[in-house]
Amino acid sequence: MDAVVKSLLARPQNTETFIADRPTREEAEAAVRVLLRWAGDDPNREGLKETPRRVVKAYEEFFHGYEESAAEVLSRVFEEVEGYDDLVLVRDIPFVSHCEHHVIPFVGKAHIAYYPTGGVVGLSKLARVVDVFARRLQTQEAMTAQIASAIDQALTPRGVAVLVEAEHMCMSMRGVLKQGSTTVTVQFSGIFRDDPTEQAHFYTLLRGTH
Repeated sequence: MDAVVKSLLARPQNTETFIADRPTREEAEAAVRVLLRWAGDDPNREGLKETPRRVVKAYEEFFHGYEESAAEVLSRVFEEVEGYDDLVLVRDIPFVSHCEHHVIPFVGKAHIAYYPTGGVVGLSKLARVVDVFARRLQTQEAMTAQIASAIDQALTPRGVAVLVEAEHMCMSMRGVLKQGSTTVTVQFSGIFRDDPTEQAHFYTLLRGTH
């Protein structure tokens, strides 16, 4: 299992790997026109003339996570918390990501818990970390591991728990066509990994939302 997690975390975390080979906007729009032609339509007809530009602009929104750093998002820690060192849990963080196998969306929620040591981060920062990794071409398994690892590295907490649940359009729109199927992935570190009672505590708090 550790080897699998390490392989997931070894994937590129930022844009440095891609900058040298990154196509121009014009090349990207030309590629969209090729796909429109391949699909059987005419990219020069009125309804499609602006589609390549719109698709490239949409991709900038979908994949802006490549331009962001989770470490930077989590860099500000608040230490004046009156000695609080118990569980911090943020539930039901919505996200939209795209499957790296078909470039089709998967949509869901992330739940993040950690035990702070030297301080806490703003709660919105945990939601932003989810977006940093969701706004990239992803697998749900990799995204779950990346979120947990980023929090571990930035905060060095006593433990991190991340649970992600999502519906994958590559299952509901194509292939097996199974609408409503949900995939759940979990990553534990520290005391969550080592102590089953902490895992049970985490799951109990999550069930409290339903």
